[in-house]
Amino acid sequence: MTELLGIARLKIHPGKLEEFKRLQTRCLELVRTKDTGTLQYEAFFNSDYTECLVVERYRDSEALLEHFVNLGETMSAIFETCSASGELCGTPSPELMKTLEGSPVGIYSPFQSL
Repeated sequence: MTELLGIARLKIHPGKLEEFKRLQTRCLELVRTKDTGTLQYEAFFNSDYTECLVVERYRDSEALLEHFVNLGETMSAIFETCSASGELCGTPSPELMKTLEGSPVGIYSPFQSL
């Protein structure tokens, strides 16, 4: 299994919602125009717009590493508007594991699937 599923939980800082939305829109634009291996990228807000979940699927580890490069400065800027944590489901490559080292991302290995 090379496909990866990511779920990012972004807690928006008070007073930063509009900037967060602007940057999240930019992220989606970059995913659509630059990413070659992103299979899904969707953002969902809670009822009071204090948190956003981003559900992401990637063809493989290389596609997720490409995504990080493509979002670059925009990703850095969005992390100034929120705190982040997340989960990555699948079997990341050693290079991706090294990239995620020390980050607030939990890795979940496959157990059962269809």
